[in-house]
Order: sequence, then C-alpha cells, then structure tokens
Amino acid sequence: GLAVVYGIVKSYGGGIALSSEVGKGSTFDIYFPRIGTENLLPEADEGERVPIGGPERILYVDDEEMIVEIGRGILEHLGYEVVAMTSGIEALESFRVKPDRFDLVITDMTMPDIAGDKLAEELLKIRPGIPIIIHTGFSDHITEEKAKAMGIRGFAKKPLVMKELAKAVRSALDSQ
Repeated sequence: GLAVVYGIVKSYGGGIALSSEVGKGSTFDIYFPRIGTENLLPEADEGERVPIGGPERILYVDDEEMIVEIGRGILEHLGYEVVAMTSGIEALESFRVKPDRFDLVITDMTMPDIAGDKLAEELLKIRPGIPIIIHTGFSDHITEEKAKAMGIRGFAKKPLVMKELAKAVRSALDSQ
C-alpha cells in the first residue's frame, strides 16, 4: 500500500514526509506541485524522452480499482487506447471472444481469481505471441527470468511510474 502511494506521489513530482512518535502515532504529509506551475504528469530526465503510444490497444488487468484507474490514466496520457478490468477471469473471457482486439496485455501478478502468470499462460494459448507484461509489487512466485521463459515480454515492478511503464510498454510492443 505505502509503496504504491509513494510511486503515485513521486510520478506526479510530489513527495512524502513522515513523522512518528512512539505512543502518539505517525503522520504522513503528502506534497504535490502547485497546479499551473509545473506539468501534472512528469517528464523524463533531461535528454531522455518518455516513449509515447500510437494506435495500439492495451488490456490492463489489476484487481485493485485504484491501480486500474491510475494505470489507465497513465497509458491514455501516453496515447494508448486502454480497456481496463479488475477481474482476471473477465479479462480472459473478453480476450477469448476477440483475441485480435488487443495489441498488448498488462496484468498484475497477484489477483484473487487468477494469478497473472496463469492468465498469461491462458492468453498465450489463445493467441501465441501476444505481448504481455507482468506488473507486480512483490512476488516470490515469479521472477523476470521465469516470466521471459514463459513467453512474457515484460516484467514491470510496482509502484506505477510513468517513465518505466512507458518504456516497458514500448519495448514489448516493438519486440514483435
């Protein structure tokens, strides 16, 4: 939870200050840039451009509604068309009905109805070669090496950071 919040705040150019007193509790102060003084979405480091999207359509799957909304917002800002879902089973059924509808799938690893690696396996059975990115905060179950061995093109760590997500998406799409 806190790692996700930190990633969101950081990606918008903000910061978090923490103060804690034994017996009294902890206080988190969250700071964002003033609207109008900076872009709301961050730019890449000097000299490095954030890769933007084209007409590609992405299926984005995460069981946490807030993560889905943030992911959708970032991807749409980058120029992609996004279909976002909070159920891996529903995403699988949607994909099964029209497998050529999507150019890329991004899935969370840890979901209650179907794990991301299992979802990826099923998607690859339906449409071999579909670019897939596993997006996870922490998992003992899967590593980047294991994901690649399964045919998964990308492995992105949470929290969501626009620049890293943009690079992972472009890399997975361009590797076709």
